[in-house]
Amino acid sequence: MTGAPLVREPGEDLDAARRERVLVGAQALAAALAGDAPPVVLDVRWALGVTDGREQHRAAHVPGAVYVDLETELAAPPSPAAGRHPLPAPGDLQAAARRWGVRADRPVVVYDAVGGTSAARAWWLLRWAGHDDVRILDGGLPAWRAAELPLEEGEVRPEPGDVVVTPGGMPVLDADGAADLAASGVLLDARAGERYRGEVEPVDPRAGHVPGAVSAPTTENLADDGAFLDTSALRERFAGLGALPRATPDGARPAVGVYCGSGVTAAHEVAALATLGVDAALYAGSWSQWSNDPARPAAT
Repeated sequence: MTGAPLVREPGEDLDAARRERVLVGAQALAAALAGDAPPVVLDVRWALGVTDGREQHRAAHVPGAVYVDLETELAAPPSPAAGRHPLPAPGDLQAAARRWGVRADRPVVVYDAVGGTSAARAWWLLRWAGHDDVRILDGGLPAWRAAELPLEEGEVRPEPGDVVVTPGGMPVLDADGAADLAASGVLLDARAGERYRGEVEPVDPRAGHVPGAVSAPTTENLADDGAFLDTSALRERFAGLGALPRATPDGARPAVGVYCGSGVTAAHEVAALATLGVDAALYAGSWSQWSNDPARPAAT
């Protein structure tokens, strides 16, 4: 990307370099879009129970942004055995990404209007698929509007892309792996605290959490304006959750995994950890898969 650097040169601040591998600010994105090789921008406006993302996109979006439907393009069909948002088949993801105009030689920026909690699913999937130049617009569309940057209306139909999906770029857990990690490492539950505690369960068949998991609501990664917390605040948060290297002579690094209701907002927590240099695994089936298996225990 041109304009403000998204990745710093060797020797510059490591924390900033890690953060800029995951996030991009509104002004930096605007500068990149005005350059000779603009990034592909994906609009992933979605929230549980909200179905008007495409209409919102048509009304106003970052110039050139392509709408991405989380339910149909960032997930396979739901099932009790696989969960509410299973990972899409590689061929299906490749076909979708090419429709969005994603190219192997072009950066990608994803955004939403909810602090990146849905856009992070696209960030994670494209990284998992082997595209290593993907970032989340920090603060999403509200940050773009606050910077008084231009918006456009209507549909966006890009030239087809050429990206080749090669799964394996990000670590993934299945249910057995999540159970093992809860016992041997750190498994973070990114849902709201009341769902973790089993006080409420609005969508899945059983309340509670994976035994041994630690409550770590995704919303606590964000400041009041919907941007990610600064690095020091994120480090304090995840150190308190046991997810950072321990202060021991050998700097022991715990294995870390994250799950949520269906593998969407957990990707946001994976992104937050990535800004700190932690490669966390995603339990893709998450609670929607776990709670549908009567053989899996539920802690409250």
